[in-house]
Amino acid sequence: MRYAKFYIPLLVLILLKLSFQPLFESQELGSAANPIKIALTPSVDAQKITLSADELVNFLEQYTGYHFTYMVPASYIAVVEALGSGKADVAIMNTFSYLLAHEKYGARAVLKVVRRYGETTYKGQFITRVDSGIDSLQDIAGKRIAYVDPASTSGYLLPKAMLDSLGIKPAEEVFAMKHDNVVTMVYQGQVDVGATYYSPPDTATGEYLDARARVKQQFPDVFEKIKIIGFTQDIPNDPVVVRKDLPEEMVRKIVEGLLAFQSTPEGRKALYEIYSVEGFAPATDADYDVLRNILRKQGISLEKLVKK
Repeated sequence: MRYAKFYIPLLVLILLKLSFQPLFESQELGSAANPIKIALTPSVDAQKITLSADELVNFLEQYTGYHFTYMVPASYIAVVEALGSGKADVAIMNTFSYLLAHEKYGARAVLKVVRRYGETTYKGQFITRVDSGIDSLQDIAGKRIAYVDPASTSGYLLPKAMLDSLGIKPAEEVFAMKHDNVVTMVYQGQVDVGATYYSPPDTATGEYLDARARVKQQFPDVFEKIKIIGFTQDIPNDPVVVRKDLPEEMVRKIVEGLLAFQSTPEGRKALYEIYSVEGFAPATDADYDVLRNILRKQGISLEKLVKK
């Protein structure tokens, strides 16, 4: 009983500490309890992104001292809304989605992805089977076409606008949601034509780097079976975006961390696995005025889109 008088109050104090400790843990953004949230555009299979995104997050945590987590939303527009709702603090997103996020929520570009040999622009392509009998854009009239996503710049908006401007009307339009899915549908004959991103072949090796490369492991003869029949205009590469009110010091450390990540062999490999890119370069919102002007000329209004 003598010991009970000492140990029971001590036990109570320990239980109280354990019960209330979470309430006193730091809730600041970047803490373990409130990590910085990165949204990754679902341009390819989410499982492929996940395997390499772990390396990115681990590196950023060690470099910046902040805690991070990441997610792969279901669609391009979901990434936009995540930035607006605070469910995402940073995002690597496609160009058109960025224009919407900037117009609607004030998100801003801080970096843009760089492809091989310093390429900072890309474009869309139209693909079809070699044996389809389709040899030009005009032949798409009355055929079935697969696009990527309603908010995909290279996989829908620009290809669709180009066909409209030429008065070409496919018989059916479907959305495959991923660039590699579009290639697969064309390869398997589920559709006649597809619209995906284009990247020129490696100038040293001749290796093909456009969206067809995404399914080469599954379909080794994809480059023999699927051909390119046309292209869209050049557009700025995808940006790295931060939400409107993310603290400037935090933005600076994240940018420095991403640039440091790309300088490592592991970082370059991970970035290629996630988005087929080699690294990042500084960017500002003004870099995307090129795309704004293209959309304006084609009658696509951002103001009307953000009100929907």
